[in-house]
Amino acid sequence: MLADTNLIVYAASGNYPALLEWFLDNKLSASAVSLVEALDYHNLKPKEKSALEVIFSELTILYPTPEIFRTAVELRQQRSMSLGDTLIAATAIYHSLTLATHNTRDFERIEPLKVLDPLQS
Repeated sequence: MLADTNLIVYAASGNYPALLEWFLDNKLSASAVSLVEALDYHNLKPKEKSALEVIFSELTILYPTPEIFRTAVELRQQRSMSLGDTLIAATAIYHSLTLATHNTRDFERIEPLKVLDPLQS
């Protein structure tokens, strides 16, 4: 399963203890794009950065390949999506992983992507 950036940020926030437990129970992966998206905020406080780094240390980080970039191009040609979301979706598709996100609306119409919202279960 591939964790979307929003779930990583929520898990690191400390406001969702059940989500943090879910992360630990599920051996998740993350796109390298999520690493950049989560840690690039210019006002990130040291405590927040540390919590994010702990979460990322438990995840398998998947880096974009030429095939992932090709899939991302195809996705962006089909629909309007942010570059980050496109690369994350393409990573999940390439690795045949379900995308775990709280932002299901942006991803649910992408074939053959499977989407799960662990905050809704």
